[in-house]
Amino acid sequence: MKKRMLIILLGLILAMPGFALANVQTPGGNEKPAVPDSQDKDGEKDTEECDCEKQEHNHKDWQAKMAEREQKLLGWVDQFTPDKKAEWTKVLAEKKELRNKWLSPENAAKREKWKQEKMSKIQELKKQLDAGKITKEEFVQKAHGGKAMGHWKTYHDLKKAVEAKNDKTAAELLNQLLDQSKQHNEKIKTMLAE
Repeated sequence: MKKRMLIILLGLILAMPGFALANVQTPGGNEKPAVPDSQDKDGEKDTEECDCEKQEHNHKDWQAKMAEREQKLLGWVDQFTPDKKAEWTKVLAEKKELRNKWLSPENAAKREKWKQEKMSKIQELKKQLDAGKITKEEFVQKAHGGKAMGHWKTYHDLKKAVEAKNDKTAAELLNQLLDQSKQHNEKIKTMLAE
């Protein structure tokens, strides 16, 4: 049970791009996605939804993998929405800056407070799950903050659209992912301001 909670906590931390750069709601930057499930041909883990209880999270060399993922994302931007390249570059740079601020020693108390609140919420949800008041799916959704994992689903849908050579869908998903990234950056700014 402790291992399960640790895995959920790690997933939540990585779901917040400002914490491990996995949360820029764009799978770019320097972190590994928080929701691995099955291996693809590149060795990257891929899934549409997170099921933290079944997953093992491998965080080795996440910075290199996320830098590679960011480059892949920017390549897709060049290919499908070249007019948004400057905007993407700005958003990704802002994400890195916010992550560095969040991870700085000055914000250690804020991070710890956030972690304790998140764990408290997860413990309460776990009690509800064990009591049968919520389903496992509801537990996962609420533990991840509802829409907080939407960016990962968008990224994986984008990856599938690119592989299927569906240019129109890929462009739409890139625009959606850009909006999600901007929203996430604003959320991190709010957390830093508290």
